Amino acid sequence: MTFSIVARSADGESWGVAVASKFLAVGSAVPAAVAGVGAIATQADANLAYKGQALAHLDDGATASVALQRLLEEDDGRDHRQVGLVDVDGSAVTYTGAACFDWAGGRTGPGYAVQGNILTGEEVVAAMEQTFVDADPETPFAHVLLAALAAGDAAGGDSRGRQSAALLVVREGAGYGGHDDIAVDLRVDDHPDPVTELARLLELNDLYLTASRDDEKVEVTPALAEELERLARSLGARDLHAWVGTENYEMRVAGDGSWIDEKILARLRAAGEDA
Repeated sequence: MTFSIVARSADGESWGVAVASKFLAVGSAVPAAVAGVGAIATQADANLAYKGQALAHLDDGATASVALQRLLEEDDGRDHRQVGLVDVDGSAVTYTGAACFDWAGGRTGPGYAVQGNILTGEEVVAAMEQTFVDADPETPFAHVLLAALAAGDAAGGDSRGRQSAALLVVREGAGYGGHDDIAVDLRVDDHPDPVTELARLLELNDLYLTASRDDEKVEVTPALAEELERLARSLGARDLHAWVGTENYEMRVAGDGSWIDEKILARLRAAGEDA
């Protein structure tokens, strides 16, 4: 009922899961990941306890293959399970129980595991694997995972149709304000085209919840500072700081006012012209 990719980024700093299914809120069930530990997708007749158990095994130093072995040997329902795992070093394993509904299977390689069940055919996981392997190393990891998921969807995906999709990416210190490891945690719970909708949400995530790169930062000179304050006030804000907080741009404007993201500057200028 589900197809997914579980992977570690090429730079070894991020782990993540992208998943889609004809199932309500697949993101609530399938993915789990912890930075510096690994990631898992549990699906088919999913055993949700696998998520905590697998990450605990990996955190204790088990490899992906050892963690999977421990999960399966403790589970009498193993023949109905499907699992993908990647560990801290990028070693990956996939498992499809003998009782999973056709088409069901998976593929692995350095840093990734792709798997699915009740699919239109093997071409779904093949397209996902190829897209991941061929990805430009400069492409942000979340976008690589999403591209792989979209490739599987385009290749046929879940044979029963579409309903939900999710994307989870973790990296040390990547969360909002740098207070946790969640770089991306997006879910489309019920939608006729969930993968496309997930792509739209990822663009918003990049804008609102991702810190600006150095090449996106515009130095705020005294003249620009004066312009920014004037524009913010023209939009009804007390000052620039208030406008930034109201619009949720905290990740893209320096707290001390020393720089502003080029995209936010463009948005502020456009809004100010229309005011």
